[in-house]
Amino acid sequence: MTRYDVKRERKQCYAPRNTDWALVDVPAQQFIAIDGHGDPNTSADYARAVEALYTVAYTIKFTSKNALGRDFVVAPLEGLWWSDDPEVFITRDKDAWHWRMLISQPDWITEDLIDEAEQAALAKKGLPAIAEIRRETLHEGTSAQLLHVGPYDDEGPVLAKLHHEYLAANNLRMTGHHHEIYLGDHRRTEPAKLKTILRQPVQTAN
Repeated sequence: MTRYDVKRERKQCYAPRNTDWALVDVPAQQFIAIDGHGDPNTSADYARAVEALYTVAYTIKFTSKNALGRDFVVAPLEGLWWSDDPEVFITRDKDAWHWRMLISQPDWITEDLIDEAEQAALAKKGLPAIAEIRRETLHEGTSAQLLHVGPYDDEGPVLAKLHHEYLAANNLRMTGHHHEIYLGDHRRTEPAKLKTILRQPVQTAN
């Protein structure tokens, strides 16, 4: 059985090599999602949300494999981040951040299967945050994207370049939320070696 792997199937979105901003077309995609607010480094709600999200993601994987005979690699953790003031991502004022954490799902995963997996995961693990997880479809379209290598807090200058140089130089404006895809596990990877895809949906400014 060949396992579906979104990193392999959608390389332009999950395996970019460019370390400076470049445009990419991001197709519609479905996720499981959970929302919250505050500093991800210190918020207990954030930790509980990510634990619940992974619990449901793995339950979906095993349900799909056992019931449908279709296996897949659990996709990387992703995050949409926003604030009333986009500059807080440059200054790293994390208490002002809103977040929506996501894990991509293959196209064949239905809403009914997600609901079934959530109920099974909740019954088995008893994590209250599981009840907050929902299916979400995201279609970002034209987006500026790059691969950032290094600590998360080194993203500030890269985002400053996007906000203050790249967008104006290319007659673009931001449309959707700041998007990050975490290709490494920060608990097991040296900060200098962390790989994060940074993405910002955009459109022509005029």
